[in-house]
Amino acid sequence: MFDALEIVTTVIVGLMVGVEFSVAFVINPILNALPDDSNQRGRSHGGRMLGAVMPFWYIGSLVLVAIWAFAARNHDGAGLLVTAGALLILSVVMSLLLLVPINNRGKTWTAENRPADWKEQMNRWDRYHYVRVAVIIAAFALMVTALA
Repeated sequence: MFDALEIVTTVIVGLMVGVEFSVAFVINPILNALPDDSNQRGRSHGGRMLGAVMPFWYIGSLVLVAIWAFAARNHDGAGLLVTAGALLILSVVMSLLLLVPINNRGKTWTAENRPADWKEQMNRWDRYHYVRVAVIIAAFALMVTALA
């Protein structure tokens, strides 16, 4: 059962890290190369789609890591899992305080109602997202190290 918990948690967190990495370094650069209307529409759609899924993915990942850390409390690597969990908590706090407010505005924009500074707001979101991606990559690396 413990092995299954390790595998499921690693896969779920790893997929989340991969999606967020892809958003930062593949999807958004592609959207940024499109004309403004297409760029903004793509980001709005992505904000709606991923904004509906990611809260469950982030919280679910945190819960799984917490369960794993508790189950491994007397094993080598437990400290790494606790640190990974703390980093995932940081990523959730960052999301709620920094990224979600921008995303909530951006997902409602259209070509007709977007603010004049929409690109600046998207650039700010991107900068915060890069930091969040680094945090969740670090958490994932700690999790994988705990497996070794």
